[in-house]
Amino acid sequence: MKQDFGRVAVLMGGVSGEREVSLMSGNGVLAALKSQGVDAHAFDPASEPLDDLRAFQRVFIALHGGYGENGAIQGMLEIMGIPYTGPGVMASAIGMDKFRTKLLWQAVGLPVPEYAMLDENTAFDAVEKRFGLPLFVKPACEGSSIGVFMVTRPGELKSAYESARQHGNLIMAEKGIMGGEYTVGILGDEALPIVKIEPATAFYDYEAKYLRDDTRYICPAELPPAKAAEIQAGAKKAFDALGATGWGRVDFLMDEAGRHYFLEINTSPGMTSHSLVPMSARQAGFSFEALCVRILEEAHCG
Repeated sequence: MKQDFGRVAVLMGGVSGEREVSLMSGNGVLAALKSQGVDAHAFDPASEPLDDLRAFQRVFIALHGGYGENGAIQGMLEIMGIPYTGPGVMASAIGMDKFRTKLLWQAVGLPVPEYAMLDENTAFDAVEKRFGLPLFVKPACEGSSIGVFMVTRPGELKSAYESARQHGNLIMAEKGIMGGEYTVGILGDEALPIVKIEPATAFYDYEAKYLRDDTRYICPAELPPAKAAEIQAGAKKAFDALGATGWGRVDFLMDEAGRHYFLEINTSPGMTSHSLVPMSARQAGFSFEALCVRILEEAHCG
């Protein structure tokens, strides 16, 4: 089957704030596919004309953030008729917007953290009192924890909002759920083993994700089997609710009482040495190389 993929473009880099992470992911995927005999080639849409993708038979999307995950590149590939990895146009567009993702998940009965949308007219003190501290402020349409701020002292919410506004126009505040950070990878129709994330920093920020070596990962997470199965089923429901296909990752939080809350979906997860889906897939019996081939097998158009 590996020889049947034809020429494969690995999209990486791009122009979003996650460009450097995307290059790390893309180069890892490129090396893995080549090691498996796939005719794979790097393709950076920041410097190469998109029309040149017509020379390829499949596309592995390793772009993060911006146009790589918001449905734009997926729509272009649909028009070109080139199969690509990951969710389609609609799921990518919704998944890139944390606000509308939460609305959809709430509509199908999934638990999410309490949240409020912020603007310059927000009564910031009232939001702090309603949620309590800590709380988190984030751009609704960014990833990799870019522009995320943890508010721990009264009166800090407004300045955190102003800082987050440097990274986007749609800003949200979320109640802090501090019992643990977790994620569930989705591969095809399967929810992979749960990963628990224990950062040495205050929360799982950009530095903890990509730059530090003291973030601790526990996979499979030490959860009661029935609870783990419940969360995996919920993560798959969250994935399906967006109309997502192929692969992705659903993040969730636990409170001190053991209740879980789905946080966000990643429709083009990281594929670096620190990344979570490869870690989870290893527990399910997939090497990194086998995982990349499996994702490529799920490539679709339409």
